[in-house]
Amino acid sequence: MKQPIPIFVAIFLSFLLVSCSASSEKEQKAEAESSEKKAQAPDESSQSFVNFIPSIVKIESFDQGRFLESETAFFVGEQEIVCRLSMLDNATAARVTPYDEEKAYAISGYLAVDRINNLALLKVEEIQREPIPLYPGIVPNTAKSIYLTKPQSNTLPLHTGKVLDFSTVSGVKLYRVDNQFRSTLYGTPVFVSNHQCIGLGFAEVVSYENQNMVIPSTYIVDLLAKKSDQPQKLENLRTTTSQAVSEANRKIKGLSIETDLGSIQIRLFDETPQYRDNFIRLVRENYYDSLLVHRVIKGFGIQSGAADTRYAGPEDVVGWKGPGYTLPAHIVPKFFHKRGMIGSPRKPDRGNSKRRSDGSQFYIVTGRVYSDRELDEIEEETGHQFTAVQRREYKITGGAPHIDGTYTIFGEVVSGMDVADRIVKVETDSDFRPLKDIRVKKITILE
Repeated sequence: MKQPIPIFVAIFLSFLLVSCSASSEKEQKAEAESSEKKAQAPDESSQSFVNFIPSIVKIESFDQGRFLESETAFFVGEQEIVCRLSMLDNATAARVTPYDEEKAYAISGYLAVDRINNLALLKVEEIQREPIPLYPGIVPNTAKSIYLTKPQSNTLPLHTGKVLDFSTVSGVKLYRVDNQFRSTLYGTPVFVSNHQCIGLGFAEVVSYENQNMVIPSTYIVDLLAKKSDQPQKLENLRTTTSQAVSEANRKIKGLSIETDLGSIQIRLFDETPQYRDNFIRLVRENYYDSLLVHRVIKGFGIQSGAADTRYAGPEDVVGWKGPGYTLPAHIVPKFFHKRGMIGSPRKPDRGNSKRRSDGSQFYIVTGRVYSDRELDEIEEETGHQFTAVQRREYKITGGAPHIDGTYTIFGEVVSGMDVADRIVKVETDSDFRPLKDIRVKKITILE
């Protein structure tokens, strides 16, 4: 039988437990306060970050004087600032205020953008600052990650965490960290213990969970390498094109798509100016560089331009990510899907009743030859009627008549169909992705 505990022993044990609990709470509180003080005190560690303060700025964007967004950015050149491209959506102007002063300075324009990685390189001509040193490679998992906020009362707050991994998130390679970024701090430089910047911090909801991430510094290095000599107007980043730029695009003779298997020369139709101007803008931004030809269907054609293919691994599911916007359908009756035509893919009618096109992807029709009977069956199934000219073209040269009238056609191949034919014959997996990667190296404008 279990013996009862004497009353004086029970009282003593009760007192001991309460005392230990109170002591533990005090110790934890003291430890937390010590840790917080350590993080914000101007000690040797924080002092080593003080020199970065003048190179970190608050950036604000405006549309014709109307305030849009406010985030954080930083100098990566003496007069060059990097920030998230998304905060410049619809902006006609922007200004920056360095952490070490109250004066705001106007942004002169942009020098380069990376729409896939959400980066913009901006020029500010009124001031010069020391660039923040960029980490040249990929840091290992568990590395300490540090960012700082604006000094308060002569103290420099340092916020520490660690790198969880370097992985593909929403189609791009990013660091995941356990730091916590507020919206006004999106774009803040994130450092490792050797005081080099590993990229820009931000947060985003992924798979219903808030994730804190860093856009790697290696992408900023790439951006600096392809910057233009003169800044371009921020309004040129808009998905709508000014009349002057559109008129200049009309004079462009064509474009050359350089792939791993050869080059394909194309021309864009003036009858679909929004698609023409959008494609040329993305080419000028180097958007298509290194993207995969991710879809190859024998008897139909080849497809590229998906934002999630640049860093895709062999097992990744690709082809679902665009530049962040879609384009309204613009179906011109005289254009049909004969061999060599270029069109814009889109999501199915269910959930896309207006048949809006992907903002960057395109396909080139290699097609096949059809018989009169097959064309009759397509007419009966789709309700789309073929002209005599179209029937003759499909029966002699070939194409993809089954999608006529439902997808926007905006260009055609001028030369290099033999390259498209070689690509369409490669071996693919069950999702029509080539087993061996084929990339668009770059697209060049032929003035």
